[in-house]
Amino acid sequence: MGSTHCNWEQQPVLPISHVSQSPEELQEEARKIRRLQMVVNMVYQVVAQDSSLSVEQASEMVADTRRLALGLFPDKELAFNLIFWPRLQRLMRERYRMQ
Repeated sequence: MGSTHCNWEQQPVLPISHVSQSPEELQEEARKIRRLQMVVNMVYQVVAQDSSLSVEQASEMVADTRRLALGLFPDKELAFNLIFWPRLQRLMRERYRMQ
């Protein structure tokens, strides 16, 4: 059996539509994807490592991350829900022993 470990940094964040996009548009989309990846990773690390962070503060950080993602990619809510939401929910459950 192989390892089931996932490397989040190496997986594409959101589907990129190359149809009728200029090189500038593709570059901007790639910049937004990197920004979102960085924010999700930072939120994940802060919630996982800051023992003084309350569940309310962590929940607000997760909600802010979702708002940022939908602001950057308004038409990609399903992609966010499939790619990032399970990871963030699992973190909250493990960190705060939530059901």
